[in-house]
Amino acid sequence: MFVKHNNLTEIKNYFKVQLTEFSNTERSSMVRQLAVKRLGISAAEFLLSDDVLLSESDLLYFRSAVKRLQANEPFQYILGELEFYGVVLRSDRRALVPRPETEELVDWVVQTLDGCESKLVLDLCSGSGCIAFALKRALPMLVVKAMELSEEAFELIRENTELTTIAIDVVKADVLIPESYSRFQKKSFDVWVSNPPYIPGSDKKRMHKNVLDFEPHMALFVADKDPLLFYREVAINAKEYLKHEGYLFFEINEDFGAEMIDLLSSLGFVNIELRKDMQGRARMMRAQNVLLSYESK
Repeated sequence: MFVKHNNLTEIKNYFKVQLTEFSNTERSSMVRQLAVKRLGISAAEFLLSDDVLLSESDLLYFRSAVKRLQANEPFQYILGELEFYGVVLRSDRRALVPRPETEELVDWVVQTLDGCESKLVLDLCSGSGCIAFALKRALPMLVVKAMELSEEAFELIRENTELTTIAIDVVKADVLIPESYSRFQKKSFDVWVSNPPYIPGSDKKRMHKNVLDFEPHMALFVADKDPLLFYREVAINAKEYLKHEGYLFFEINEDFGAEMIDLLSSLGFVNIELRKDMQGRARMMRAQNVLLSYESK
């Protein structure tokens, strides 16, 4: 057996010895989350469970988690779930692990819409559906739709709909194809929000293995020759489908802030704002649509 005794104290020591690249805080958090899920105990009960006996199957579960972490697999995939803006979602290789800056983007949308009456929102390139579910939970009066092309991510959204019991409408479609939007009524949306692929392919060499080896490249990378492809196509269609003074929100590549401002300005968006995340990086944008019929008044 890989541990001397079949209890959580031994598992904690095993994590400490095997996962030296992680901090004590990270290792403790991982053991706690895995134990809570595997053993069906609360976080409070975990603190008093050092001597609880584990089955052979339980021990193999923890050893497998360590092996997967040593292979650089994201912990959220190993655990099989994550918490995003207060919503617990299923998490696996079918979609990206949402980053903290995406929660900041959601919070910006919530702050913008808080106190409003029912609004129609579209989350484009939805992935796991994290943005859509978080917005609907935070502001239940919203009508939230999600658009995703990947068949695997689409199914993950459906599973997360069942898991969370949060009602959103999910559409399988390609945001780069204008016909994908024809199912919607023009000038009907109050908000579009998107975290699309924005990493140039040439940046792969700078990325960590836990991203490159496990997260879906379809959701990460865009061709070097046209890094704003997704932003441009989404913004062009947003002009047609957003209401007058409707909001367009993006998570962006911090290297293209100036280019994004130029792009949205050239398309006629106004009140364009570039916002930094908590790390001081310009990662979020908000702009408002102006319809020509209003401009002429």
